[in-house]
Amino acid sequence: MDSGRPGSSARGTAAPAGRQEKTGGAPVQRQVLGLDGLRGLAALYVVLFHCWLYAFPGYPDSSAPGWLDGLMFGRLAVVFFLVLSGFSLAIAPARHGWRSDGTRRFLRRRAWRILPPYWAALAMSLAVSWFVVPASHVGPPTGTSLLVYGLVAQDVFTAPTPNGAFWSIGVEAELYLLFPLLLFVRRRWGAAVLLACVALPVIARGLAAPGAVPVEGDNWLAPHLAPVFVAGAIGAGVVVAPDRVRRLPWGWLAVLAAAPVMALGVIHGSVWTVRHYFWIDLAIAPAMTMLLASVATGRPAILVKLLTARPVRGLGDFSYSLYLIHLPIVLAVMRRAAPHVVPAGLPTFWFTLALALPVSVLGAWLFSRIFEMPFKRDRSWNSMRAPGRARQGQWPGGRVVVEASDG
Repeated sequence: MDSGRPGSSARGTAAPAGRQEKTGGAPVQRQVLGLDGLRGLAALYVVLFHCWLYAFPGYPDSSAPGWLDGLMFGRLAVVFFLVLSGFSLAIAPARHGWRSDGTRRFLRRRAWRILPPYWAALAMSLAVSWFVVPASHVGPPTGTSLLVYGLVAQDVFTAPTPNGAFWSIGVEAELYLLFPLLLFVRRRWGAAVLLACVALPVIARGLAAPGAVPVEGDNWLAPHLAPVFVAGAIGAGVVVAPDRVRRLPWGWLAVLAAAPVMALGVIHGSVWTVRHYFWIDLAIAPAMTMLLASVATGRPAILVKLLTARPVRGLGDFSYSLYLIHLPIVLAVMRRAAPHVVPAGLPTFWFTLALALPVSVLGAWLFSRIFEMPFKRDRSWNSMRAPGRARQGQWPGGRVVVEASDG
């Protein structure tokens, strides 16, 4: 979600491969290779998840065949987006003593990067919901929906949604507002204190719930998901860590961290896993962070090579657009076209997958060229009007940086 996001390009400042500059005589990597590819694959999985979700009613105990259960964990893809978002955004501050280049500038650049494509996708989603197919069972969006979603306040206020994927954009927006404060705590008191500040209240709430299984609503999810975002931000410290830390087998550590969570899922089943997302989100975040640390340090090389291959990297370039616009396309195909061609159930799933997936990918590519890429490439209206001007930001003191963006 970009997806984000969900949600966005991942240019940072580290990795064992990529362009370098010198700072104080030492070479400094300017781009983390592979993060865009991870984001693209996660966005693609979300598309598959929604094709599965709407083809088989009854989620999470749906009528889908068991061999498709691997497609039912769309929530975890969004959690990964949030971990990746925190990681990407924290790379540049990590290189500068966990300092940002100013709260106002950070928020302006986030808004510039995230809001234009989001508002364009909102307009598209409203049109589809009003004139083609509603985005939810409660009916088409209302004037309240326009206000709430236009202000990106959907995690705070409830209104009929124009696009079911937009919930995570509201969560990300709240986390962006908190990000400068999170950096301050990380700089002043360290990673352990920062993690404790966001994780302990969430754990306490979970333990206090009946049966220690909180029931989540449609909004107010940002407090629960803040720890996974912070886990990613803390993990970005690997880009400036000593060699002995960078050389740790982060890929294998990620596997070891994920193994108990996956074992629980296998033992109790996929339905149990979905119903315990409150705890699964927190439990899987360390493994996701270690995976990002592995890629950021260039290992395993075969994975980095896959993630930087042109098709995967290209998918990552417009993954935010894919996340934003795919669901109206999926619903239009499934609810309006499929009933006239194939029976319900598995045939509808295959029909939707065959038609909506390529249309979503191609549509997102075109959408990104119009509504996303200009805002990734240029930092202001003046820069857009003057393509020859320098487009990179500068850190206070004149140091050139590449912003880490979650897209």
